[in-house]
Amino acid sequence: MRVKKLAENKTLTFYSSDIHTTLEVPMIETIKAGFPSPADDFIEVPLDLNKALIKNPSATFFARVSGNSMEDANISDGDLLIIDRSIIPQDGKIAVCFIDGEFTVKRLQFKGDECFLLPANEKYKPIKVSKENEFIIWGIVTHVIKAM
Repeated sequence: MRVKKLAENKTLTFYSSDIHTTLEVPMIETIKAGFPSPADDFIEVPLDLNKALIKNPSATFFARVSGNSMEDANISDGDLLIIDRSIIPQDGKIAVCFIDGEFTVKRLQFKGDECFLLPANEKYKPIKVSKENEFIIWGIVTHVIKAM
């Protein structure tokens, strides 16, 4: 997979996706997180991460996270987000939003006609979106890739 840097602001760096390349890696279908099982149970099958992680290639982008407002949602500084712009925003989804000239990643909350952007870190306050805000829901986060 190749990526091309598209834009950057203080919270996110955006990349396009190019899934014309393939890289199949062996995948063990099931690994037990509880008691170990005999190695004979493992069956390796090829895995193409492009196919596994990207459902709508023309609407998919990547963004590198800067900041810690979503730590309790397991999104940390330096993580790579996979964003699908074709998914319809719904209450509770984590989205990349553009508000008043800045991109941010937050959990969406809809209450009647109101929209809130909820951080997942108690150090930050929710953002109530009003008619005065320049606002779009840019895309829905589908995966988080992080280093261990």
